[in-house]
Amino acid sequence: MITADDIEAKLGELADPTRAVQEKRYLKSDLCHLGVRVPDLRKIAVAAATGLTREEILALTEELWSTSLHERRMVAIEVLRRGVPLLTADDLSVAERLIRDSLSWVYVDTLADKIVGGLVARHPRLAGTLDRWAADENFWIRRSALLALLPGIRSGSADRERLARYGDALVTEREFFIRKALGWVLRELSKSDPAWVRTWVRDHVAVVSGVTIREAVRRLPEDDREYLLAAHRSARRAS
Repeated sequence: MITADDIEAKLGELADPTRAVQEKRYLKSDLCHLGVRVPDLRKIAVAAATGLTREEILALTEELWSTSLHERRMVAIEVLRRGVPLLTADDLSVAERLIRDSLSWVYVDTLADKIVGGLVARHPRLAGTLDRWAADENFWIRRSALLALLPGIRSGSADRERLARYGDALVTEREFFIRKALGWVLRELSKSDPAWVRTWVRDHVAVVSGVTIREAVRRLPEDDREYLLAAHRSARRAS
C-alpha cells in the first residue's frame, strides 16, 4: 500500500515554486504549497486509492491530512472521494471533521458536494444531519449543507423541500460564501426545473442578495432572467 510519504515524494517531483507562490496568495493560505496542478493531484490520488479497502482509504486520508502541506490535503480529499462507494453512513463524521478543519472553499466544496453529497445519496437518512448543519454556527458547515444537495439535483432527484427550507433560512445571510452557495444550488436546479427556481426567486426578490440572484438566474430563459433582475433592482431601490 502506498504511504502518505510516498505520495508527498511524488508531489515534490511535480512542484512548481512560481505556481506555489501565486496559489498561496490567491487562496490566502497559511499552509505550505508546492504548486502542483490539480489534474496531477487527481492522477496521484486515483492511483493511490485504486484497490484500497474502506479502512485503508480512511487511514490514508488521515495520514495525508495530518500535515500543513496543501497538496497532501488536496490528495486526501481526492482519495476519500474515490472511496465514497465503500464508505458507511458513520463515515460522515470524517467528512464533517475535515470540513471544520478546512477553513477554505478549496477543500470544503469537494468535501461537501462529492463526499457528503455522495454519502447522503447512498444513505438518505443522513439528510437529517444536513438539517442540523444548515443552522450550524460554522459557516463552512452551513455552506456544506447547501452544496450537499447538488448530487441529488444532478441525478434528477432534487430535494426541493430541503432546498426551500434552507433557502428560506439562509437567504438573508451576510456571509458571502453562503450567498454564493445558495445561488449555485439554485442555478443547478434551474437546468432541470426553471419554473421552480423562477418562483422561488420571485418570492424572495426583496431580500435575496445580489450574489445569490445573479447565480440563480444565470441559466433561466432570458425573459425570466431580465424580469427577476429588474424586480430585484426595483426592490433594492425601494428599501
